[in-house]
Amino acid sequence: KKEAAAVLHKFYAKWNKAYSHVIKGLKEIEPDLLVFYNYPKQIRASIYSTNMIESFNNVIKRKAKPKAEFPTEQSLDAFIGIQAMSYNDRYFNRIHKCFGQVQDTLESYFD
Repeated sequence: KKEAAAVLHKFYAKWNKAYSHVIKGLKEIEPDLLVFYNYPKQIRASIYSTNMIESFNNVIKRKAKPKAEFPTEQSLDAFIGIQAMSYNDRYFNRIHKCFGQVQDTLESYFD
């Protein structure tokens, strides 16, 4: 985490003059940018990746396509909610890549 923070601060120094507004925004959220370093190394890639979200979005798109359009916003909300519950039920017992190896460590975070 210290090395990542050092690289980030070098980035700030290099680009602050040209992109001061962007660097200011990054500095404001810096604690959140590096939070995944608090977790075991085995699962970091899964935490900062968007693969699981993209997969779920593709399921929603594929199932919504035959419907063409929804009469109200509430019907769309209900449809997405049902798809989310179905997706969760289908993958409830699945352990994502490397999470099984660090399950005890993760559980200790919530004790």
